[in-house]
Amino acid sequence: MRPFRIEIPQADIDDLKARLAGTRWPGEIPGLGWQRGVPVEYVKELAEYWRTEFDWRAVEEKLNAFPQFLTEIDGANIHFLHVRSPEPDATPLIITHGWPGSVAEFTKVIGPLTDPRAHGGDPADAFHVVIPSIPGYGFSGPTDEPGWDVGRVARAWATLMSRLGYDRYIAQGGDWGKPISLQLGLADPEHVAGVHINMLVTFPPGEAAIAELDGADMQRLMHGGHFAQDGTGWQKIQSTRPQTLAYALTDSPAGQLAWIVEKFYEWTAADKAPEEVVDRDEILTNVSIYWFTATAGSSAQLYYESSYGDEAFARTWGGPWPLEMPAAVAVFPSDATRPIKRWAEQTLPSLTRWTEFEVGGHFAALEQPELLVGDIRAFARSL
Repeated sequence: MRPFRIEIPQADIDDLKARLAGTRWPGEIPGLGWQRGVPVEYVKELAEYWRTEFDWRAVEEKLNAFPQFLTEIDGANIHFLHVRSPEPDATPLIITHGWPGSVAEFTKVIGPLTDPRAHGGDPADAFHVVIPSIPGYGFSGPTDEPGWDVGRVARAWATLMSRLGYDRYIAQGGDWGKPISLQLGLADPEHVAGVHINMLVTFPPGEAAIAELDGADMQRLMHGGHFAQDGTGWQKIQSTRPQTLAYALTDSPAGQLAWIVEKFYEWTAADKAPEEVVDRDEILTNVSIYWFTATAGSSAQLYYESSYGDEAFARTWGGPWPLEMPAAVAVFPSDATRPIKRWAEQTLPSLTRWTEFEVGGHFAALEQPELLVGDIRAFARSL
């Protein structure tokens, strides 16, 4: 285990700016907005901002203010933030990001989680926070062998927490962090005290179950059907041909930008642009991490490993997860998925806390950090 600092070579920053300046832009059918993808004029403007105004060095300084480390687990380099609380009796908490996220998603919640006293909270709610980059993502770098599915990542996290000396801890995550955290509970039941997730997918257990739904749950089911038809193009490609996609996204920063920013629009409550919900510098920080680390392709490999084909997709995202410890679900209304509680109770039988918020979406730590922190604290108190 060795300390790590983010230090992108200036030549890489200069190359990014040159590529953005030389982008070959596509045409588009006018007047369709976001209906068939990200509008050209929007990407042009955001790409120009990325090239001329976005300050990567300021981002580096901000991220490097948090202690970071590299360690090798199961043949892979694992990058992680490890921020210990000033409270000696703080509860260890491992938080896992997803796609198209990164460890940078959580900069707003680290302070309140680790030092609640300094943020107007109760010091009894303090956590020692561990935030790893999934193998193949960001500063963990590309993986060089197959087999890194969510179960293997979860086992690596169990090793990491043991290596850090944590005997009892809570797992938390959204997007890929959701199945990884649940798998961690299955893989390390002697040490995981609880699992908190801010995303959940529920599938109909049968035709009769659909007939029993009330109006609100039927709306959730209909949203899921529309999402499956209209919103899963990225998932199909990354689950089947991640290598082919990698050529485009690794060579074109404008392509990488559009591929990611679309999700900050579709998976939030944004109306005309993602920046209505998430600051554009925070969006560009995530995009830049994928770009500078050239992990567009390797991050997509997790989809192939865990979601190739309907059976694997249903198993990875729909469970069941017979955990031995309590589980909590935080539901944000603008997320990509809208779970149905009565079905969740069947696939996640140890569910003890279910919170439905009135605002927020997929990127809860960026969009509604106070709500997410509050729900994690409340769940931890119940354990």
